[in-house]
Amino acid sequence: MHDMTAEALDRDDLAVIVIGLGYFSQFHLDAWSELPGVSLAGVCDRDLERLDTVRRRYSVPGADDAKSLLEQTQPDIVDVIAPPSAHASLIAECLAEGRTVICQKPFCTSYEEAAKVVQQAKASGTRLVVHENFRFQPWHRAIKAFLEAGRLGEIYQAVFRLRPGDGRGPDAYLARQPSFQSMHRFLVNETGVHFIDLFRWLFGEIDTVYADLRQLNPALAGEDAGTVLFTHRSGTRSLLDGNRLSDHRATDLRRTMGEFCIEGENGALTLDGDSRLTFRAFGARDEQIVRAPSSDDEKSFGGGCVGALIAHVVEALRDGREPENLASDYLRNIQIVDATYEATQERRRIAIT
Repeated sequence: MHDMTAEALDRDDLAVIVIGLGYFSQFHLDAWSELPGVSLAGVCDRDLERLDTVRRRYSVPGADDAKSLLEQTQPDIVDVIAPPSAHASLIAECLAEGRTVICQKPFCTSYEEAAKVVQQAKASGTRLVVHENFRFQPWHRAIKAFLEAGRLGEIYQAVFRLRPGDGRGPDAYLARQPSFQSMHRFLVNETGVHFIDLFRWLFGEIDTVYADLRQLNPALAGEDAGTVLFTHRSGTRSLLDGNRLSDHRATDLRRTMGEFCIEGENGALTLDGDSRLTFRAFGARDEQIVRAPSSDDEKSFGGGCVGALIAHVVEALRDGREPENLASDYLRNIQIVDATYEATQERRRIAIT
């Protein structure tokens, strides 16, 4: 346990602690430290060297166990960025009436474990949110606004071509997120779940799924390519065409992670790898720019989607309303992920019940 002495928090601010200081935590920490009305009250990680580096960088207290940090800081918000295997136990320690816990995805290790955690949070009066940030990418918010305005008319179908080009060779992911290599369920459980959530948000509830998944890089334990077809209750069909070894045309392959095309009765809406959103009306040859790339798109992961999600949660708390991405709703995403693997194994369409 590190020394917890620090400047007293302004308790008009919402106090937040961050548990888990791996690679992706940098985006969370930067967002929390820059958000007005919030005080970063402490950080936690079992790796003492990493813990010391982070607490010095942000000038905050640090602890190597969550219980001690929780007791001494009494935070309003806990941001859990630990691996899925630690989610259930960590969230159980964080439960408190009126507290908000935000947990990274993949959420827990199974549907059954996640459902139990959701019930525990509900019983304790804890608001539990899953950090599902792709829907907070600014280009996806622009797509949502376009569709809600009815500009595409009836939505026929949508295809996202996932092409980050980062999964080649024996050293794939080792420099950034080495745990990717040992995941037995990789493409869909780790990455594809982003698009399951995005497709549900954009096109409505998913009722059935068909999938054909495969492994291309032998250095990985899990699948890294495949196609997944979703049937939406609205009648829309959406397709995730994923291949982590292939790339797409973009200045930064990780900005949009690929290319998106949504087709409807009024034309086609297309997102390119540079975050440019265009619309071509049915029968027309020319495209209209719906959203041009912004310099802000380049500043942080996913156009600043981590900070946007965090700001949304804080704003919802202050306004007394529920934020998006409640874990109770996220359980459906986990069911769909499981159905994707079942569909591949059984070579048939699976209904989500």
